[in-house]
Amino acid sequence: MKIDIQKLVRKNILNLKPYSSARQEFEGENGIFLDANENPFGELNRYPDPYQRKIKQKLSVINQIPFKNIFLGNGSDEVIDLTFRIFCEPGKDKVLTFSPTYGMYEVSANINNVELINLDLNEDFQIDPETLKPYLSDENLKIIFICSPNNPTGNSTKNIKYILENFNGIIFIDEAYIDFSPEESFRNKIKNYPNLIVSQTFSKAWGMASARVGIAYASEEIIKFYNKTKPPYNISQLNQNSILDALNEENIKLVSENIKMILNERKMLIQNLAQLRLVKKIFPSDANFILIEVENADQIYQRLVDKNVIVRNRNSVIKNCLRITVGSPEENKKLEETLQNIDN
Repeated sequence: MKIDIQKLVRKNILNLKPYSSARQEFEGENGIFLDANENPFGELNRYPDPYQRKIKQKLSVINQIPFKNIFLGNGSDEVIDLTFRIFCEPGKDKVLTFSPTYGMYEVSANINNVELINLDLNEDFQIDPETLKPYLSDENLKIIFICSPNNPTGNSTKNIKYILENFNGIIFIDEAYIDFSPEESFRNKIKNYPNLIVSQTFSKAWGMASARVGIAYASEEIIKFYNKTKPPYNISQLNQNSILDALNEENIKLVSENIKMILNERKMLIQNLAQLRLVKKIFPSDANFILIEVENADQIYQRLVDKNVIVRNRNSVIKNCLRITVGSPEENKKLEETLQNIDN
């Protein structure tokens, strides 16, 4: 399927002349820097690399994806927002996603004045191609957002291939939880689908949520538009350094071990919660959290809070459901004991 990405991009973005920062014009690390109006004194006086080159070089080697196909954002939320800014004309274009899912797609749509089409997932929290089909020919539909594994349901999303083969707009797959899933990432499919964007993050499996660094894998053409549209210095040097420090062989092994521990704890947590009368259903999960249906989500949530055990009340999204992050063995034990006391 041949797709002209430039026809999907907003005209003002096509014509945009991006701001050229001092650190874009000179990329060297050594010299007397009198070009950026920086303070000559202080430990953090210099602007960071605007393109985070060292991080991208490491990610390129680790994931076997070319440097030119990687973009880094101030969290995945910046990647999502920039995708709206690049491809959606406010007040005219539309995006589509599936409910229930990650709430920032809707928030970003509202901020950017873009109509959001919200299609309900089926009873298994999966996409129904027949329900989706009538929307695929809408020329104003620019982006389809897919969260897989999905938040807050936890399951990996099926029928993505159908969308890749039948939609000519931008397909954005949010893989924030992919490291906990047995399913393969779609990031290696970007060479086959020029309209595909796959986002990932250092916040979950890497345990670096406070660093706020998200990743987008896409065609070189799309990456150029991200770089053209983003703020000049969108990731601080402090956060770049923290990511660089994490991308070493020893830490990568530690992350892998931590993932295995979380998956084992997830299995045990599901087994133990299934014994409680107040738990009506536990939904399948490929993420680092589980979704459970209980008798009275609001009441149980508050009783957990009273014991300083904080879960996420999703009753407003999925009736009587709580989303529970898989914690450390000690944290999970405390949760289980508190729920057992509520159950008695």
